[in-house]
Amino acid sequence: MVLPKELELEKEGAFELRFQAPDLRRGMNDFIRSREVKEFLSGALAGAMTKAVLGPLETIRTRMIVGVGSKNIAGSFTEIIEKQGLPGLWAGNTINMLRIIPTQAIELGTFECVKRTLTSAQEKWNQNECPKVQIGPVSLNLSFSWISPIAVGGAAAGIVSTLICHPLEVLKDRLTVNPEVYPTITVAVQKIYKDGGVGGFYAGISPTLIGMLPYSTCYYFMYETMKISYCQAKKKKALNRAELLLVGALSGLTASTISFPLEVARKRLMVGSLQGNCPPHMAAALAEVIQEQGLRGLYRGWGASCLKVMPSSGITWMFYEAWKDILLVGKQPF
Repeated sequence: MVLPKELELEKEGAFELRFQAPDLRRGMNDFIRSREVKEFLSGALAGAMTKAVLGPLETIRTRMIVGVGSKNIAGSFTEIIEKQGLPGLWAGNTINMLRIIPTQAIELGTFECVKRTLTSAQEKWNQNECPKVQIGPVSLNLSFSWISPIAVGGAAAGIVSTLICHPLEVLKDRLTVNPEVYPTITVAVQKIYKDGGVGGFYAGISPTLIGMLPYSTCYYFMYETMKISYCQAKKKKALNRAELLLVGALSGLTASTISFPLEVARKRLMVGSLQGNCPPHMAAALAEVIQEQGLRGLYRGWGASCLKVMPSSGITWMFYEAWKDILLVGKQPF
């Protein structure tokens, strides 16, 4: 068979095929050293350290919100010690630690990423012409300068972390509220799956998202706003650890107070099946609380929640900023 001259290979020249494999090690090193990964790791470490210290407050808070045991903090503390001993104060803390590490990492990492991306986009739009939409003779400038990157980042952080980590929250509540029925993580997983299938692990997901949106948005917005305002007032570049502790605690207090009734309804829906009386939806849960306990019932456990939320928020931000200094800047943590 004779080929056209155009398709003949030159006999004198050597035909060489080169294939260069991607440098996976370099790519992995670049990924590990990226800002996003370091922020993710800082969030995970901060969350783990905080929950290890504040496990007992989380246990008391959960019991009071769902109406198990004593109606006051001191009574609930004493009751747990008498029935379960000191380890009872950390009931469900193992799953709580497993929950908080990915939750805090995803939440803080998402917040930083969304805030930074939206801020960068707004700066580019301000420097260049804003995107425009032409509707007949009317031209609309799509200027998004009125949108707060902090608020959007906070909302995104709450939603993303909730969608990913909600099953761990369900497990934690079951282990905390009814350790007799759910003595271990393995038993809890098997029983929840047997009773409700995969959907059982997402019990209360709708009210959780509804409650998380105002809480997370307010929480991050208050923290960043107070931090920036304080630095400007004192003409400082950054807050020290004590100031971070205080600002974080105040932001947690504000966000928790605003969204607490939704938290009460969410907890009722998540553990209602344990008591054989699970409200069908969030509005029904709120109505049930008001009917049984009046409007004050919407804030039952608020004191215990503040005792948990305030130090938790303050310590989390303090540890988070400290770990960011270590991993991103290379500074000493304290």
